[in-house]
Amino acid sequence: METAIELGVAQVIADVVETGTSLRNAGLGVVGEPIITSEAVVIRRTGADPDDPKVQRFLRRLQGVLVARSYVMMDYDCRVEHLEQAVALTPGLESPTVSPLHHEGWVAVRAMVPAREAQRIMDDLYHLGARAILTTAIHACRL
Repeated sequence: METAIELGVAQVIADVVETGTSLRNAGLGVVGEPIITSEAVVIRRTGADPDDPKVQRFLRRLQGVLVARSYVMMDYDCRVEHLEQAVALTPGLESPTVSPLHHEGWVAVRAMVPAREAQRIMDDLYHLGARAILTTAIHACRL
């Protein structure tokens, strides 16, 4: 839709999502108040058993996707002497995974971190001396 303005076939467009990211990426801005707001809801038929295993499985899967959108998986290499400081930055949900590396004195660390804090955490880890810092999207999870 955003390209309609670039192509000269429209002077204004209506974006159907809340964030406005694609508008900003196209050099456009939001004008005025939202036309309409909406939300997603899960509906079951009247009388359906809410404890049905199929319903519960569906809800767990849906919840897993929604939670996964809030986190990224962060991997990095760290000197052993800085491990406790690094783990304080990336405690994970239970505890991070820490594995020894081939080079003496180095470990690999893996933990889920809140996506909104990932860039700051990467900066802090780099400052501690961590290297090979990677983030990976998580598509689904069960917590």
